[in-house]
Amino acid sequence: MAEDIKGKLERYRTAPFDSRFPNTNQTKNCWQNYLDYHRCQKSLESKGVDVAPCDWYKRVYKTLCPISWVEKWDGQRDDGTFPGKI
Repeated sequence: MAEDIKGKLERYRTAPFDSRFPNTNQTKNCWQNYLDYHRCQKSLESKGVDVAPCDWYKRVYKTLCPISWVEKWDGQRDDGTFPGKI
């Protein structure tokens, strides 16, 4: 499985189509991938497993999200005021 993910990451160019978010506005897609990345990372770290599979979500949200949003959310997570469930 890790090899499949590594292969996909090597061929990664831009966020692929996600049928959960069919509209042009990709704000929810950005938000969901940000949450999924941090949830995945938290879950795998607690199990002591390699977190490399989570990199897919990181690449997608870094492609879709404005840098200012990510910086704001990272700051909120550090301060303990982040509104999402991770």
